Amino acid sequence: MAETEHRPTNFIRQIIDGDLASGLHNTVKTRFPPEPNGFLHIGHAKSICLNFGIAQDYTGTCNLRFDDTNPAKEDISFVNAIKEDVSWLGFAWDGEERYSSNYFDQLHGYAVELIEKGLAYVDFSTQEEMREMRGTLKAPGTNSPYRDTDIDTNKREFEKMTAGEYDEGQCCLRAKIDMASSFMCMRDPVIYRVKHAHHHQTGDKWCVYPMYDFTHCISDAIEGISHSLCTLEFQDNRRLYDWVIENISIECTPRQYEFSRLNLEYTVLSKRRLIQLVEENHVEGWDDPRMPTIAGLRRRGYTPGSIREFCTRIGVTKMDNMVEMSMLEACIRDDLNVNAPRAMAVLDPIKLVIENLPEGESITIEAPNHPNDESMGTRTLSFGREIWIEAEDFRESANKKFKRLVLDKEVRLRNAFVVKALRAEKDANDKVTTVYCSYDPDTLGKDPADGRKVKGVIHWVDGATGAPAQFRLYDRLFNVPNPAAEESFTDAINPASLEVKEGWVEPGLDNRIPKIGAWQFERTGYFCLDKHSTSDALVFNRTVGLRDTWAKIEG
Repeated sequence: MAETEHRPTNFIRQIIDGDLASGLHNTVKTRFPPEPNGFLHIGHAKSICLNFGIAQDYTGTCNLRFDDTNPAKEDISFVNAIKEDVSWLGFAWDGEERYSSNYFDQLHGYAVELIEKGLAYVDFSTQEEMREMRGTLKAPGTNSPYRDTDIDTNKREFEKMTAGEYDEGQCCLRAKIDMASSFMCMRDPVIYRVKHAHHHQTGDKWCVYPMYDFTHCISDAIEGISHSLCTLEFQDNRRLYDWVIENISIECTPRQYEFSRLNLEYTVLSKRRLIQLVEENHVEGWDDPRMPTIAGLRRRGYTPGSIREFCTRIGVTKMDNMVEMSMLEACIRDDLNVNAPRAMAVLDPIKLVIENLPEGESITIEAPNHPNDESMGTRTLSFGREIWIEAEDFRESANKKFKRLVLDKEVRLRNAFVVKALRAEKDANDKVTTVYCSYDPDTLGKDPADGRKVKGVIHWVDGATGAPAQFRLYDRLFNVPNPAAEESFTDAINPASLEVKEGWVEPGLDNRIPKIGAWQFERTGYFCLDKHSTSDALVFNRTVGLRDTWAKIEG
């Protein structure tokens, strides 16, 4: 965007506006630095939209840089999934994707520089000993017995680490800062550790790997990042970010700015907890439609536009807060209500037999694809003697508030005729299986000629041409607003988060998948085809219902 007043404002944009006006920067360069140790989730989407959105709005650039400093937990499949997610959200990174591992040689050189300046030392203390020496928030730490090792010895020991002469955990390289600092991150943090692990980018070249806090700021400087944006948990670490940049020989001096991370009701966004859900098989995988991952939301039928709109609505602040799940669901409803074509599906079917329509006879009906958008065109439906309707749409008797099909009463079939229920047939369990009706052939697209008032409208699927389908009704994965606060968050998993139904859909949906990827199944909800669906076995995932049913529960 060219005009600042048209951009959504927040404190980060105000900082950037000031930096450009003062001449501190003449261009904006941001980056999105995910760890390739899992799939991205909706919280990452907030960061993606912020970093890439700012770059777009200020005619700058945004790098995609993988923070790949822990090969034991990383995998190339996560790299590929992350690239797919960023692209799907509608963003393009500057040039080729980058990796922190691209800079391992330079990072190692800067570590040696800190040793030579007396600002880093090799420590052979155990993890437990280092934890004890670290102190507490109220008590300062104590110096390591290795802290005053001479520079030449530290250089030799670091060379041995690099050469693979030490086991994992036997030693590490620490920055020499201040064990009495009020900021824990400044109490001689570890900047390099030994890891004998194959790396998905560098292979077996390295057996020492830099820590995130050492890597991130230097990578920003190497890439010339103007504004390094991260979430609030890294606020204290900004002091270490600045310390590293100030104490190495590098020209660029980027600045870090923090914003609040996304906290979303009825889900968890901790990578550790998401990994647990996957590894313990509480969900089908990273792209399970109940997961808050971008891949899961995509498989569930969320659109890129709906997620970008959600990120716009929640805004960017420094205040932590819990965002209602209904806000995310409202964004996809608003999108699909306008852009999703309509279709009909019956999820809990009973048969309706039109007795005054001869067997073998079928009536062709033209139905609009969207009631408010003629540009979406029409579709052709068949109306035969036997059709499917929802079981809940029929009652043998009911009061006047029930606007659907009742014995000896009339109702309109969506886009079709008025029918009257004559009698019902039941199974051995007293469950209605078939309803026998008559139809009024003069009511296609118009009211009965004699002025009868028919108030109810129900949906249906033709028995002869409809396609059998499975419907997966996904709901919120947890049944409490803040599952992370529970003693065991997995105990709060909603047992009704997935309900599977077998029913019918109007024909041809698998051949006319809409551009937006989803349909509104009339009176039922918004659905999309699942990735495992085939032409012989249709599977539909419910994206979201037509209205927020949780509002009543929560109220």
